[in-house]
Amino acid sequence: MGTAPAPAHALVFPWPIQGHLNVMLHLAVALAGAGVHVTFLHTDYNLRRLGAAAAAAVASPWLRFMSVTDGLPDDHPRTVANLGEISRSLHTSGRAAYRALLASSSQLVPADAAGGGAFPPVTTVVADALLPFAIDVAEELGVPALAFRTASACSFLAYMSVPRLVELGELPFPPGGDLDEPVRGVPGMEGFLRRRDLPSPCRHHGANNNDDAAALLGRLVDAAVHCSKARALILNTAASLEEPALAHIAPRMHDVFAVGPLHAMSPAPAAATSLWRADDGCMAWLDCQADRSVVYVSLGSLTVISPEQFTEFLSGLVAAGNPFLWVLRPDMVTARRRHADLQESVTAAAGDSKARVVGWAPQRDVLRHRAVGCFLTHAGWNSTLEAAVEGVPTVCWPFFTDQQINSRFVGGVWRTGLDMKDVCDAAVVARMVREAMESGEIRASAQSVARQLRRDVAEGGSSATELKRLVGFIGELATPIQHAKSESEV
Repeated sequence: MGTAPAPAHALVFPWPIQGHLNVMLHLAVALAGAGVHVTFLHTDYNLRRLGAAAAAAVASPWLRFMSVTDGLPDDHPRTVANLGEISRSLHTSGRAAYRALLASSSQLVPADAAGGGAFPPVTTVVADALLPFAIDVAEELGVPALAFRTASACSFLAYMSVPRLVELGELPFPPGGDLDEPVRGVPGMEGFLRRRDLPSPCRHHGANNNDDAAALLGRLVDAAVHCSKARALILNTAASLEEPALAHIAPRMHDVFAVGPLHAMSPAPAAATSLWRADDGCMAWLDCQADRSVVYVSLGSLTVISPEQFTEFLSGLVAAGNPFLWVLRPDMVTARRRHADLQESVTAAAGDSKARVVGWAPQRDVLRHRAVGCFLTHAGWNSTLEAAVEGVPTVCWPFFTDQQINSRFVGGVWRTGLDMKDVCDAAVVARMVREAMESGEIRASAQSVARQLRRDVAEGGSSATELKRLVGFIGELATPIQHAKSESEV
């Protein structure tokens, strides 16, 4: 990979939740590996939570970690129920701290001890697209800004299409309307998209009894449209997966870079990305299982389920008859049931030899393990891509936001798995798990997609080529700043 001009320095600023940190750190590692200085901007809370191990795991003189406040007290829960509060605080207190930091970084600033030297001024900001203020502030300060959308291109296009859906009368949905009604207003998806496949906040658009969901939809739509103000949009996807969506997005942006799956091209160490401590002991348990015999179950870092849903999932997994590895976060089941009680419920129902329960797992290692036969997932974009790269069939139970449309693409377009949205029934869980484990057609599709994605991220592949183009683009953005600096010194 070519090296960018020496003065290039990108400040990468993710939304401070697990999935966004993961993928944007993969990008940061890729840029640093190409000779771009990178400052990865955490919140103070998350950087403390990660600890010194994060910087030590990366150990690159080109990449350092800094932080700003998110404006919330240390004891704030920062869960999915508080996303609106987190967002508001970031847009006020976080914005002010970010602006002050970016303004001061126009001067040479020392790197941390591991960096061994000084970083040049920031020449580019790569901001999470859900932080539109980060783009605006950078441009106000004369620093070119790029938007990074951590979700799928198909979901991004769906958000951009919401005004058109309203214009066509397809939003809001009528009360009690059929969720299987076709949706025609998202370009390129007219033949298979249904109401239930739109991002989850669309279901509550215009609903007087769900102001929070309506506000969330408004923020997501505004953030998507706002990306057109950035110098370019970066997406963690491959043209082979989402070329139609990319083709409809591109005319509305200054430029688009499809550089994924980033975790397969430039993986950041798990110690640097995970806010949760993984239970590596599950790998030894997998070693004792037969090839393609295990169902891996993980609903991500934010999904919350009720005790009744927990019972349905457990009954379905036991009925399916396969051994399973289940990631049950301590905060995942409502009604404050003790984590130890949940674990005991699983082992009592399935037996110690048939089930392993962990609070968090090293997911990329799990998915590439020979024993894993399918993945029961929330269909978050990171998880969807990680399964796709390994050729693992999926059963998708989407929780919220973009996961609804991702699961539709898995089941109805790529045919690499099954879409179980809006159903939490033990019999359905058992049936779909069995089908995903046993279907030769699904497995063949999953393996075909995996082969193509590996070609995409290999030297000369579409995503690897796009990443090189992005590095060059960031290098070019550094030039005007250097010229302006030189002229001011004359």
